Amino acid sequence: MRDLGTVVRGIRTPIIKENDDLANIVVESVLNASKNNGFEFRDRDVIAITEAVVGISEGNYVTVDQVSQDIKNKFNNPEELGIVFPILSRNRFSLILKGIARSTKKLYVQLSFPSDEVGNGILDEEKLFRSEFNMGSVLTEEEYRANFGDWLHPFTGINMLDFYKELIENEGCEAVFVLANNPTEIVNYTKNVINCDIHTRLRTKELLKNAGATVYGLFEIMNAPIDNSGYNEKYGMLGSNKSTEERLKLFPRTGQVLVEKIQKELKEKTGKTIEVMVYGDGAFKDPVGHIWELADPVVSPAYTSGLEGTPNEIKLKYVSDNKFADLRGDELKEAIKNEIKEKDADLKGQMVTQGTTPRRLTDLIGSLCDLTSGSGDKGTPVVFIQGYFDNLADE
Repeated sequence: MRDLGTVVRGIRTPIIKENDDLANIVVESVLNASKNNGFEFRDRDVIAITEAVVGISEGNYVTVDQVSQDIKNKFNNPEELGIVFPILSRNRFSLILKGIARSTKKLYVQLSFPSDEVGNGILDEEKLFRSEFNMGSVLTEEEYRANFGDWLHPFTGINMLDFYKELIENEGCEAVFVLANNPTEIVNYTKNVINCDIHTRLRTKELLKNAGATVYGLFEIMNAPIDNSGYNEKYGMLGSNKSTEERLKLFPRTGQVLVEKIQKELKEKTGKTIEVMVYGDGAFKDPVGHIWELADPVVSPAYTSGLEGTPNEIKLKYVSDNKFADLRGDELKEAIKNEIKEKDADLKGQMVTQGTTPRRLTDLIGSLCDLTSGSGDKGTPVVFIQGYFDNLADE
């Protein structure tokens, strides 16, 4: 019987740059790690590559000027614009905001409160609950500053309304802020609107359109190239990250080709069928900062077919405490192993699954990978996972 279950390894690679052969780098890095660290490959191992290096190797970049030009083209050189529900992130949104401000003379910014959709705060929630305002209120910038403007993010020490206002005005654009949770509030200020939310984007766009706005989602900005720029036809600016003060890296476009190529090359070199995926944010929530770590439009934009679906697992604790409550030791272990071997191919809706995690495999594995590689200086943009699909009955 195996002594280990799931084993996760961060794989160090060379620093990835534009036009690098990423598939070859990933394959060689994993093979070298196997040789140097004494592990062997098995069918259904998983290799995951962070979306950041996929986008970098593609050269999928845009400049702030190109973002600005695309917005001017879509809104026909607007004198004013409104944006709805931008996330409060220097890395994710500040350069996008710079491009929007550069495309117009007056910008109305509607922020949700008490936080953006991924949990970045804009005010003290306890102070809100004790105030005359509620979640249905509309707050002007003056009302916000008088009642909540002293709030600073506990981790960054920054008030993002102040940060965004200065950024907009530095582009020679007038900034007007309003806090409201109904997206159609922006139509009272301007009919030219960009909805910037990520996971509710389609519903928000429909609401704004029905309210009479000329509206584009952020997923429709840079969805085609401007002057030979990068682009993402499906997600536009969603999932982008700051690269320099004037350039952004977009969410990758060619991930599916990449994962299938890596899988094929590893099959030729190892004889094993290894699943491969690209991963971004892991979709977990921080209990202290309250940030839901999913600023990307999806956890995994590309993966091989063996990663489709959800887990089909029984809850060991439930079976042990109920069906086999009178068993102990090896007798209990053998009974549970047999229960696993005989489980239905689809356990959905059965009591025996209660307490297992009802998420897609790619979302679960993406969270595991994001926590393993981190976003800092570990230097492991590739994660190698073994035993993820094993269970107690596997010898």
